[in-house]
Amino acid sequence: MTTPATETTNESFLEPSNAQSGSQPLTGLQIEQWRTKGFTLIDGLIPPDLLNNLLAEAKELFPGIGSKEAAQITDFGEGMVFPSSSVSLNDLTLHPRLLMASAQLLDVPVTSLRLTQSDLWAKYGTGNEHDAYNNQDQRIHMDYPNHTLTHPPKWDEPEAVEIIVYLSGQVEAGGSTAVVPRAGSDDEAYLPPLVHSPGIGDIPWINDRSQAESWFLRNKPEVAKLRNSLYQREKYTKHKKGSVLFYRHDVWHRGTPLHRDTVRFAQNLTFRKAEASWISNLHPGWAWAMYKPDLRMERLIAQSTIEQRAVLGFPPPGDPYWDHETVSYVEARYESLGFDGFPYREALP
Repeated sequence: MTTPATETTNESFLEPSNAQSGSQPLTGLQIEQWRTKGFTLIDGLIPPDLLNNLLAEAKELFPGIGSKEAAQITDFGEGMVFPSSSVSLNDLTLHPRLLMASAQLLDVPVTSLRLTQSDLWAKYGTGNEHDAYNNQDQRIHMDYPNHTLTHPPKWDEPEAVEIIVYLSGQVEAGGSTAVVPRAGSDDEAYLPPLVHSPGIGDIPWINDRSQAESWFLRNKPEVAKLRNSLYQREKYTKHKKGSVLFYRHDVWHRGTPLHRDTVRFAQNLTFRKAEASWISNLHPGWAWAMYKPDLRMERLIAQSTIEQRAVLGFPPPGDPYWDHETVSYVEARYESLGFDGFPYREALP
């Protein structure tokens, strides 16, 4: 069975709304949309110069459109990973406005956020080949199975924010992210347990939409009916370069095909609440980067703000870890790179 393409209308597209200036970048309406529907699409959050610099670096790193190397890239995850030799990628990952927006959505201080994912990748418009793992026309899914060891909590108690920063516009490259808005507490599609997706339980992990839905039709026809209704409810991001999609581990969504012979660059990030330790790092941990000869991680620790360090798991001032000895020991490790231990020493009892 080949699933017919979903017809899109102007009403099907999600237009971004603008971030606020100042220390609270998201409006009450944007926060409410994320908390009730499961997502919000924002413009004006990240400085254009940072986006342009990062896009230029990505274009230098990834194969060109139509190249032999590009044709061999069939899935995401083959890209730039935090902490990176790219200062721009690191700066975007820990940008204060991005951190504050995530904290607003989870209703926690920035120091109670923890980073678990930051990677930039290229998706190429290579057609609609229906290999089971092909990333062009994704099956509808939730992201929680490859992020958390558990099941998402009650809807009103979210533990994490997922983010896509688009470095390419929807008009130029296509590749909208399709999302299914939650329609309230009695929405059948969002009633737990949320287990009707490839890769959960004994359901095989299939990425391609056509093959995934064929499997459900053969093996779980009642689930196939529910999943077919999700495609009918999809809304599509009308993103620009620099648009930021904030969504959740427990929202139905998927990637859609790019225009042929185009490439889309995007950076994916996840921030969790500090106490949600069952949400795992999606790629190698930050401490592993201490082996890099360019000292990228050591410099980040030494030169970041207190809030940025905390997001990486570094104990903030006042944490029980700190006493006079530990402050002096950490200073000895990082002071040659610019670390200032005064805020940690000042907060000691």
